[in-house]
Amino acid sequence: MTDVTPLPLGLREPLEGFLRHLALGRGRSEHTVRAYEGDLASMLQSAQRDGALELVDIDLATLRRWLGRQSEAKLARATLARRTAAVRSFMAWAVREGMIEVDPSLRLASPKRQSALPDVLHQEQTRRLLDGLAQAAGHGDPVAVRDWALAELLYATGIRVSELVGLDIDDADLHARTVRVLGKGNKQRTVPFGAPAANAVVRWLGARSALVTQDSGSALFLGRRGGRLGQRQARETVDAALKSLGDTAASGPHALRHTAATHLLDGGADLRSVQELLGHSSLATTQLYTHVSVERLRSSYLQAHPRA
Repeated sequence: MTDVTPLPLGLREPLEGFLRHLALGRGRSEHTVRAYEGDLASMLQSAQRDGALELVDIDLATLRRWLGRQSEAKLARATLARRTAAVRSFMAWAVREGMIEVDPSLRLASPKRQSALPDVLHQEQTRRLLDGLAQAAGHGDPVAVRDWALAELLYATGIRVSELVGLDIDDADLHARTVRVLGKGNKQRTVPFGAPAANAVVRWLGARSALVTQDSGSALFLGRRGGRLGQRQARETVDAALKSLGDTAASGPHALRHTAATHLLDGGADLRSVQELLGHSSLATTQLYTHVSVERLRSSYLQAHPRA
């Protein structure tokens, strides 16, 4: 536990049990489990301040006071919504485990998230981005070739940056032009990609030996020192390339994921197929991109139609 104020046993043990359930029973990643721990610890410490020593001491009023303190701390609505969802999951689990009889979070109002649409690139911007990276790779620098290949693959597949850096060489089938991806919840899926990405990856595999060390293993993408490329390095690479465009607010690898999904839907792909490609567990998550496409259509309409 990383709490500043130690929790009493009656609160600490249920929290630890729930975190084990997430990691072992639900297959959640270490990062996700840590996020849940932080969110739930904030509520339990607030409850402790109100005199709670066990879960049965926590009622709706306790949770509302906690949420009020979070709001007073000027936390973003998205953070409040996420923490409220974590508390609901925790309390529902506690009911199933027989630790409490009544779930006090059922009547807890959740702050609504702001429905900000993700920034995406237009097709012309995407072309300039990838052409620029390809041109830099033409000089033969292995890092530049790697950067081109990872950007091409991110846009071609829409995979997450965590999935990209986790790829091994054998995960990419260049003949079939597919990549085997291990996504959230340890769910595996196969995602196709096109000839431009395949060409870039082939070029990278030819240059990869220049960075190989004893720490490289089977990692597809390597850092400058030869180890598996980290998420931070990948983000910095994509960020720098996007900033070089000079005409977009899009940033980070997730912008390429948003862009890939939007371009697929703009091109006529059905929602279920895009859901499968992106590895979304819920179709509602994928539907966000239909709103992006509609907004892009609306913007084009307003600019072009004489009676708009």
